[in-house]
Amino acid sequence: MIGTRQPGRLSLLAAAMVIARRDFVAILWSRSFIFFLLGPLFPLVVGAMAGSIGSRVETSTDAPQLGIAMEGPALDAMLTAQAALGPRIDGALPDLAIVRRLKPGEKTDPAALLRATPERNLAAIVSGTLTHPILTGPRDRIAQWQGPVSLMAAHAQGLGPSHFPDVALSATITSHAATTHSRLRTAQGGQTLLFLLTMLLAGMVLSNLVEEKGNKIIEVLAAAIPMDAVFLGKLFAMLGVSMVGIAVWGATGLLFNLLGGLNLHGLPPPAVGWPLFVALGVCYFSMAYLLLGSLFLAVGSMASTVREVQTLSMPVTMAQLMVFFFASYALARQGTPVEWAAMAFPLSSPFAMLARAAMHAPLWPHLAALGWQTMWVFLFVRGGAHVFRRRVMQSGPQGVKRRRSLIDIWRQR
Repeated sequence: MIGTRQPGRLSLLAAAMVIARRDFVAILWSRSFIFFLLGPLFPLVVGAMAGSIGSRVETSTDAPQLGIAMEGPALDAMLTAQAALGPRIDGALPDLAIVRRLKPGEKTDPAALLRATPERNLAAIVSGTLTHPILTGPRDRIAQWQGPVSLMAAHAQGLGPSHFPDVALSATITSHAATTHSRLRTAQGGQTLLFLLTMLLAGMVLSNLVEEKGNKIIEVLAAAIPMDAVFLGKLFAMLGVSMVGIAVWGATGLLFNLLGGLNLHGLPPPAVGWPLFVALGVCYFSMAYLLLGSLFLAVGSMASTVREVQTLSMPVTMAQLMVFFFASYALARQGTPVEWAAMAFPLSSPFAMLARAAMHAPLWPHLAALGWQTMWVFLFVRGGAHVFRRRVMQSGPQGVKRRRSLIDIWRQR
């Protein structure tokens, strides 16, 4: 049992650390690990190149426009100023698009006009007069265009380079529905990334166990230390190797992001903030990996060849895919028993809780979920070790009994 210690043996955690250190160093310095690191980098390079080219095409062909809703003379003067200054300041002035030509004394709501024209690529609307222009739109966009609009308004009035009118900023208010919808994208992206990394890296546990079963190393280890410690050590070793791989891939992706000039700021921030969301992502990846890896160890204990491993692991893989779909479905049913079931079921709990971190700010559910998942990791490890002892080490007690009977016979002589 987990937590027991036989006389003359290491404790469970100490023995697990011995196995973890042995496997971690052996895998980290092997040649196959280098090729394992290089494998996912090729799609990453292709994706970075495609993203860079796509962002450049999008920037050149689908540039956001500045809508204009002013009285006729002022509107014509702004268009003339933009046409005159545009060639001199290449790329610094926004493209103007006529939204409404107002009659003298007519009033309008720029925010309503901005919402009423979704088919046009309008980022903001300039209204008011030439002496007091008003910019309405998202806060970051209108702050970026405040200077160019003031320059065009000054040129439209024929003012000198030292006289620029003040541009009033009117930031549009983001609704709660829009915030929820934007955070939903972050939650879905976090769930998908967690699922892909878990399925990509958890298979190493199977291959390592089957290899050591073939050369009888696992039986030597089981004779020296508890089987629970062997399984725990292998899980933590594979988790450490996976963290090294993720660190290498993440650093490479960040490098290509900096070199390619990709814009990753479009992903909405999660409810708990990016630093805590990343920390919770690491914790939930660890839990998802340990839970799935413990199941893979139980599957590997029942297989003796690579072909049997592939046959037995297929149902586990398909079941994990269904678990991912279940967690994704629960994301669309927040506050219902479906979401609570996804958070309680151990295999879907990491995915459901990572999505909750993107949608809701309270932290206490995550502490409870991590404790709940840790308990299930130990239960799965204990179950897998029990299966291994019954199927692989079942000849041990009989062999001990035969050795004792031979000793008794020798003593009788």
